[in-house]
Amino acid sequence: MDARFLGIGELADTPAVAVVVDVMRAFTVAAWAFARGAEKIVLAESLDEALSLKARHPDWVALKDGPPAPGFDTVNSPALLRSVDLGGRTVVQKTTAGTVGALAVKEASLVLCAGFVVAEATARLLRTRGSESVTFVVTGEDGRADEDLACAQYIARRTTEAGTDAAEFLRRAGASRAAAELARGVRRGSHPDDVALCLELDRFPFAMVATPEGPLMVLRPSAVPSPL
Repeated sequence: MDARFLGIGELADTPAVAVVVDVMRAFTVAAWAFARGAEKIVLAESLDEALSLKARHPDWVALKDGPPAPGFDTVNSPALLRSVDLGGRTVVQKTTAGTVGALAVKEASLVLCAGFVVAEATARLLRTRGSESVTFVVTGEDGRADEDLACAQYIARRTTEAGTDAAEFLRRAGASRAAAELARGVRRGSHPDDVALCLELDRFPFAMVATPEGPLMVLRPSAVPSPL
């Protein structure tokens, strides 16, 4: 498999297959939302679009980066979301990097959104598809976020080498700037358990696939066949 690792701003063309990685915290949060029963996640282009969707669909759950804000139900924290009952609900998510990265590759034939919590399921789906070329979109810090790059590299390696050890990749993510800022409470709208939850390898058995549904980009969990 030919793997490319690019920041959002480095995407010069539409890849055939894209894996958009945001470990801390967008796609860890998305995975937790599905685990808490969410039916789908609408990836909003802007805060205004998220608020507009929420206004048109009051039963939807809107979340964003940063501190709580009027019109939004919660924030982009896996620890704060893990106790929320989202059974059958639609979530609207707008984040600084993760949702932006997914929307940047929305024309790709396959768009997966990933973090360590769904790493093996994502790798297994790529193996099942037999993807020859995969672009990993490293969303944080203009493509330099080591937690996202480490996760992307681990998934790429795991796709072709099932026995790959995750320890060094998780160590890098845990030593990243994002992890340090979350641990120190620098990022508002966070919880002390967020870093540990973002580094919980293969916590969930599903991959997450984003597809256009009308004018919206919608993320859904995808069951992945177990290896024989």
